Amino acid sequence: MVDTLGVAVIGFGWMGRVHTQAYARVRHHYPHLPLVPELVTVAEEVPGRAEEAAAQFGFASTTRDWREVAADPRVQAVSITAPNFLHREIGVAMAEAGKHIWIEKPVGLTAEDAGAVADAVARAGVQGAVGFNYRNAPAVEAARELIASGEIGTVTHARVRLFSDYAAHPEGALTWRYERERGGSGVLGDLASHGVDLARHLLGDITSLTADTAVFLPERARPTSATAGHSRAAGGELGPVENEDYVSCLLRFSSGARGVLEACRVSVGEQNNYGFEVHGTKGAVFWDFRRMNELGVSRGTTYQDQSVTTVYVGPGHGEFAAFQPGAANAMGYDDLKVIEAYRFLRSVAEGTAHGATLTDAVRSAAALDAMARSARSGTWADVAGKA
Repeated sequence: MVDTLGVAVIGFGWMGRVHTQAYARVRHHYPHLPLVPELVTVAEEVPGRAEEAAAQFGFASTTRDWREVAADPRVQAVSITAPNFLHREIGVAMAEAGKHIWIEKPVGLTAEDAGAVADAVARAGVQGAVGFNYRNAPAVEAARELIASGEIGTVTHARVRLFSDYAAHPEGALTWRYERERGGSGVLGDLASHGVDLARHLLGDITSLTADTAVFLPERARPTSATAGHSRAAGGELGPVENEDYVSCLLRFSSGARGVLEACRVSVGEQNNYGFEVHGTKGAVFWDFRRMNELGVSRGTTYQDQSVTTVYVGPGHGEFAAFQPGAANAMGYDDLKVIEAYRFLRSVAEGTAHGATLTDAVRSAAALDAMARSARSGTWADVAGKA
């Protein structure tokens, strides 16, 4: 028997659209999923945007006030894709209303915010999923299994990079993303949060770190109307950029491994250059998001001059078989969110968490808070507490 699950989407920018498309596609790829998501309502404060979403995707109703979603008995699960500064308030309210939540990262602006949402989810006994989508790539899952199996030996060191140019244009509008009160720690929350999750997913907990941050474009023009994505605002009144464009960080893991994490939102010439290199005593593994379905693997007993083989992921890796029938058939970004939707809905159906959880969000946020403390103090910071 297949049950219907009433879902709502709060915030209909690009990520709200991605969540909605994932709900629409999930049963195509996972036909045995015992829940069919039904698009009940979409909440968006920008005039006309919710109505456009309803017309395109078939939401039964619209609202400009997300609080109406909490009171709507038709809604059993909610995607929270509003701006970062609203995540804590909305997440707690939805959990307290008994709604399961699929919330985008970062879950609030601090580890305290993420913890508040996690506590609300635990108290309510609902499921909570977090949008750490890159861990869902079949190649990343293959890398995790390879590392755990010991095929590259004991991990010695790793590098995680997240370089993008989405904020590189000097005419980029001064939206909430660049304000400390609403956008939090800038590139730390936007990109480094993904990097921390990848590092933890592959190598285990981070115990301490030291970080350096910088703002390279200190002023931007204020927008004169509603913005979407990364709009430009040439000629507007200039205002200060209050949060970070760049972070570099040295990491220490509980295993004894060392790491380097670097993220930047103003890297001219870099479009979604996200990936990692993990080195062990017998080999290494390499992944580049821009070649999402490939994995570079070096293993054996040669050590010096040991070759690297390109592995094309296939049906035996992660969730690949739900999308393609054979190796080297490409998957894309939106497919990763379909996997997320599947794991979220499966969690709701079974009452057991699958995929990234609020616990992962809290631990990621603790590392981001430690980065901010370290950058201010110029010293090493303990991820579990203050330096």
